[in-house]
Amino acid sequence: MKHLKIFIDLTRLNKPVGFMLLFWPCSWGLAYAYSFSQNKEQFIYYLILFFLGSILMRSVGCIFNDIVDRNIDKLVKRTKNRPIPSGKITIKKSFFYIFFLSLISLLILIQFNYLTIILGLSSMLLAFSYPFMKRVTYWPQLFLGLTFNWGIIMAWSSIMNTISIEIIILYLAAIFWTLGYDTIYGTQDIVDDEIIGNKSTAIKFKSSIKQFVSLCYLISSTLIIFLFYTKMNSSPFIILLFLFILTLIYQIFIFNKKDPKKCLFAFRINNLSGMILFLSIISLSVNF
Repeated sequence: MKHLKIFIDLTRLNKPVGFMLLFWPCSWGLAYAYSFSQNKEQFIYYLILFFLGSILMRSVGCIFNDIVDRNIDKLVKRTKNRPIPSGKITIKKSFFYIFFLSLISLLILIQFNYLTIILGLSSMLLAFSYPFMKRVTYWPQLFLGLTFNWGIIMAWSSIMNTISIEIIILYLAAIFWTLGYDTIYGTQDIVDDEIIGNKSTAIKFKSSIKQFVSLCYLISSTLIIFLFYTKMNSSPFIILLFLFILTLIYQIFIFNKKDPKKCLFAFRINNLSGMILFLSIISLSVNF
């Protein structure tokens, strides 16, 4: 049981918001591409594959991130008790878990077409580069947006077997969404990060952080409205899209850079935001 607990802590399986924020963009891309006049079983099957892939790859990312940041994490109150920096697990065993989980992820990836497989393999470059970004730029959250939302393009290509301007617009919207919510998340560590020398958008914009997050969410919402403008005759879609935007506005009102608990609460709301946008896209293809 002790080893299981260490594995769960290492992969953050006890914190599902992280892998859900990786999964929801995949679900958006899949729902947007899929024609529900087709066999719905394929949609459900692909949705399950992307869900499992999100859990696995988020776990891989967490382990690699902890390996890279192990010396930094020892100095940060929020992260010092993680399995790697606390010495509960060795680096060698952590790399074994990365290999094992990546292998299972590959078995899932090869269920898709060649374009999606290529896109999936290319995402590894983003995933393994991300942990180093906070050392070189104040924009690691932007890089996380590029990485975390790559599944939108993969999900689209799994159905359409191509990449279009439409899905790129949705990808950009998701990037700004991530840039906003991860800036909120990063406010928890501003004090420690400044002492250590880590960089983040939370630090760069700390004097105007609400304005920055507001701008990110505004750009994200505008891109989504632009993309779906011609489909605004669907009442369920409009209602759900309004609720999605409302969750973003609510976050801006409640988070406080001086209160880590409120920042974490606001960040977690994005799990609901992601689900609502998924349902809104689904509503465009379902007859009510």
